[in-house]
Amino acid sequence: MPSPLSLPPEPAPIALKDPLPKTRILIAEDDAVSRELICARLAKWGYDVVATDNGADAMNALRKTDAPRLAILDWMMPGMDGLEICRRVRDVDRALYIIMLTARGTKENLIEGLGAGADDYLIKPFDKDELQARILVGLRVMALQATLAERVKELEWASAEIRQLRLQIPL
Repeated sequence: MPSPLSLPPEPAPIALKDPLPKTRILIAEDDAVSRELICARLAKWGYDVVATDNGADAMNALRKTDAPRLAILDWMMPGMDGLEICRRVRDVDRALYIIMLTARGTKENLIEGLGAGADDYLIKPFDKDELQARILVGLRVMALQATLAERVKELEWASAEIRQLRLQIPL
């Protein structure tokens, strides 16, 4: 007989026909060991990881229609460095949360990275829990940005509707 203080058993999970897609995160890291460790950690946390080993491939991944909305970029990579990726993404005003992950740990480096367009800056070696917290912050910011963009569209539509109604009302 169950204790009067025990909770009822959890109901069986409902199987969804189309489960929600996993959040995609781009990892651009030229060091194979670091890249594999980060990818394994993100996969363990449930993310869909897109991994590249150079800046040019990272830019190509970000140009796709199904591009990740969060990127973790190494500063120094062959082809194109993380700073250049930041600048190019910001030049086209694309909604992307960028975490710069680098061994460059001076205050000047941090200022340069953020100035180039990174949203966050994490110094190697990093703590996995700190990385996870920063990813969650980035995803929260991106969700708020998407909500805001949707509200702006709704307001623009309502404003256009009001202008149209004004034209129809005789004064």
